[in-house]
Amino acid sequence: MIENIKILESKVLSDNWYVLRKITYEYTKKDGTKLTQSREAYDRGNGATILLYNKEYNTIILTRQFRLPTFVNGNATGMLIEACAGLLDRDNAEDCIKRETEEETGYKIKDVRKIFEAYMSPGSVTEILYFFIAEYSKEMKINEGGGVEHEEENIEVLELAIDQAMKMIETGEIKDGKTIMLLQYIRLNNIL
Repeated sequence: MIENIKILESKVLSDNWYVLRKITYEYTKKDGTKLTQSREAYDRGNGATILLYNKEYNTIILTRQFRLPTFVNGNATGMLIEACAGLLDRDNAEDCIKRETEEETGYKIKDVRKIFEAYMSPGSVTEILYFFIAEYSKEMKINEGGGVEHEEENIEVLELAIDQAMKMIETGEIKDGKTIMLLQYIRLNNIL
C-alpha cells in the first residue's frame, strides 16, 4: 500500500465554474521507494441524488435535461435521462436532496432514506455523491418542477414504469451512472 502521502504543491489551474487544481505529491511505496507525481483534481463540491418510486403503480420519477459534457463526447442531442440530483452547497445531503427534488420534479417529499455514498469519478473528481430513495404519491406534487430559473435549468420530468426504465438501460436510452445504480438498487432490493 501507499504510505506517507505528502502534498508538495497545489496550484489552481481554473476557478471559472468550479476549481481545477494541479497537485504534486510525494509518496512512499511499500518497498520504501519514494515517488513524486502530479495529477489534476476537479473540485465541484459534494452532491446528492434520489430516486422517487411509487409501489402502487410500479413507477419512478426521472428527469431529462441537456448536459454539455455528454454532447461534446458523442451524445448527438446532449439530452440525458437521469435521477434528480444537485450539489450540496452549504446544506447537509438530506436537506439538499429534499430541496432539489421539489425544484426539479415538483414533488415535496418528507421521508428520504440514504442508501449509500460513492465517489463517482475518483481518478479526477473529488465529489462524493450521497444516494437516496423515497416513495412518492400524486398528492405530493406541488408544482410542475423543471428546475429554478435563476440557475437557468430546463428540466423535463418523466414518470416511467420501472420495467420501462430498466429496458432503457439496455437500449442505451439511460446512460447516467448514478441513475443506473439507483434503478439497480430498487430492483436488487425488491422495492419495485
